Amino acid sequence: MGYDAQYDTAEQNHHRTAIVYDFDGTLARGNVQEHGFFPDLAIDAPDFWQGVDEFAQTRDCERTLMYLWGMLQEAKRRNCPITRASLARHGAKVPLFPGVDDWFGRMNGYARDRNLNLEHYVISSGNHEIIEGCAIYHQFRQVFASKYLYDAAGEAVWPGVAINYTTKTQYLFRINKGILNNWDDHRVNRWLPMEERPLPFTRMIFIGDGDTDIPSMKMVRYQGGFSIAVFDPDRREDEKSQENVYRLISEDRVNFVAPADYRAGSQLEIIVKGIIGRFARDIGYRE
Repeated sequence: MGYDAQYDTAEQNHHRTAIVYDFDGTLARGNVQEHGFFPDLAIDAPDFWQGVDEFAQTRDCERTLMYLWGMLQEAKRRNCPITRASLARHGAKVPLFPGVDDWFGRMNGYARDRNLNLEHYVISSGNHEIIEGCAIYHQFRQVFASKYLYDAAGEAVWPGVAINYTTKTQYLFRINKGILNNWDDHRVNRWLPMEERPLPFTRMIFIGDGDTDIPSMKMVRYQGGFSIAVFDPDRREDEKSQENVYRLISEDRVNFVAPADYRAGSQLEIIVKGIIGRFARDIGYRE
């Protein structure tokens, strides 16, 4: 509830900055379900996603809820109930982009040397429980992602949180106002002067890759922060992927575009370090 006591003073808030990430396609390759959950249940990924799209369209339903429901149905059909532990085990199989493993330490150190307290967050439509099983989960101050409700036996019974492309922007405001939970709508909607918000948009970076990130990219950019669109460097010849990148640039949705390569010296690292340096100068730091 609320933000941590260590950030209670205006001076401490003055030094806070954040990188907010999508997860699927941004930090990890593809959709997280496709690396453990689908193979273990012998689910064909293209067929599953096509079925989700068709069902959502024909029944006029929300797509994120439908994929969560579809996972439950597929697991039930195979008599293989979904549990929090089973999803977390799938998370261990999710392949991360190059350099992600040590990215956080490098960025934290760079920010710390410039008198900034760098925090990392995830806002994702993917499965929270799968992300929780990934090796980098502990690097995030908070992960906001879709997740299930569980019964007394520990089996998933229904979606408890479903995050789609528009609700992602709500979670940016939760981070901005220091409300790190899913349930407190009253405080999210309550007016709070910009100078009293624990983590201003003007010291926020959003990194995403897909259509579900466009409203968040645009909002952070328009609020004075920075948005970066990343793409899988191994899919440079993917025509649809390239069209999406061109569209984000032409429509002024993002500040920068870069390959999802998080290694030292990469284009993405140079961009992020440049933005962090700008944040540091804004609070009075000089080289």
